[in-house]
Amino acid sequence: MIIYKSRGELEIMDRCNRVVMQVLAALAKQTRPGITTMDLDRTAERMCGEAGVRPAFKGYRGFPRVLCASINDEVVHGIPSPRRQLREGDIIGLDFGVVLDGYYGDAAITVPVGTIAPEAAELLRVTQESLERGIGMARPGSRLSDISAAIQGHAESHGFSVVREFVGHGIGTALHEDPQVPNYGSPGSGPILREGLVLAIEPMVNIGQPGVQIHSDNWTASTKDGSLSAHFERSVAITPDGPWVLGGDLEVS
Repeated sequence: MIIYKSRGELEIMDRCNRVVMQVLAALAKQTRPGITTMDLDRTAERMCGEAGVRPAFKGYRGFPRVLCASINDEVVHGIPSPRRQLREGDIIGLDFGVVLDGYYGDAAITVPVGTIAPEAAELLRVTQESLERGIGMARPGSRLSDISAAIQGHAESHGFSVVREFVGHGIGTALHEDPQVPNYGSPGSGPILREGLVLAIEPMVNIGQPGVQIHSDNWTASTKDGSLSAHFERSVAITPDGPWVLGGDLEVS
């Protein structure tokens, strides 16, 4: 069942996502060679306490940490560890969410660790652009698959592939609500987008083939062929004035 939000609910979700973006900005600034993924997780948890919000991921279906930190060929759901130290040239996906006044916020960025290879930089750029293309279709009267097709078309036009096994989703008083938002498909199908719908749009794009595999921890997903993967996500409300990207811009000072 698709749940539509009132203006007041959207304003709460905007505040919630502002906290998410503040934490992601701090993590991006902190990311550098030598730091561990557990260091990043501790920063995220500390900032949740300071902001008076609850981390959305810790304990969700048994996930043990606050942050998902996915390095290089890891697509999503990497578990932070004190043994995972970042190295020059890595890329790392940072996926994070919080709960504020009963509503969820969820976003993700992929950031470079020091200087990265040109192909990796191109992957990050195109994946972020794919997200922006998808957001651009999040308007009243569009179909859900218009978002999917825009993401897939942009990623594949640059020679990359989109992951099929993981999708975006509705979001509100639950982290995952209807509808699912695939990152692939033909335009013109699926539910009509209406005012008050909030979608977590999140392209996952690989340099190589789209296939993924799940690690023995039952969480971490990586590319089957070992190629690099990038992940960007924003929570977006459908409004009469167009897409409202909740939480505002990422500001890394």
